Amino acid sequence: MSFVTATGLWKAGASFTALGITTSAFGAHYLKAKFPQLTPQSVQSWQTAGSYLIYNGIALLAISQHPRFGRHKYAGPLIMLGTTMFSFSIFGLVLARERVGPVFGPMTPIGGMLMISTSP
Repeated sequence: MSFVTATGLWKAGASFTALGITTSAFGAHYLKAKFPQLTPQSVQSWQTAGSYLIYNGIALLAISQHPRFGRHKYAGPLIMLGTTMFSFSIFGLVLARERVGPVFGPMTPIGGMLMISTSP
């Protein structure tokens, strides 16, 4: 039996989607004003991280409704872990690269690989 239920996947998907919308809006409207030293590439990285939260949130919503994958042991948890590692490491790198780079830098590709590993 999996520790992740269809209801848990639905809640995680809804949370990721809402957080992705929120962080993307923050990036579009407030990030450059609050952190004027950011490069256009950093702002684009922030938007990418927010987009992945939205996309994977929607994927979790869909998976939670699938009769097989809603109870799958690995798909939902790997998407949740991979998305968290990927997106939040990018947010951290954008805001504080010097302080968190050695730890967060390697987390981004690992999170991406975890998300990819759920593909059939």
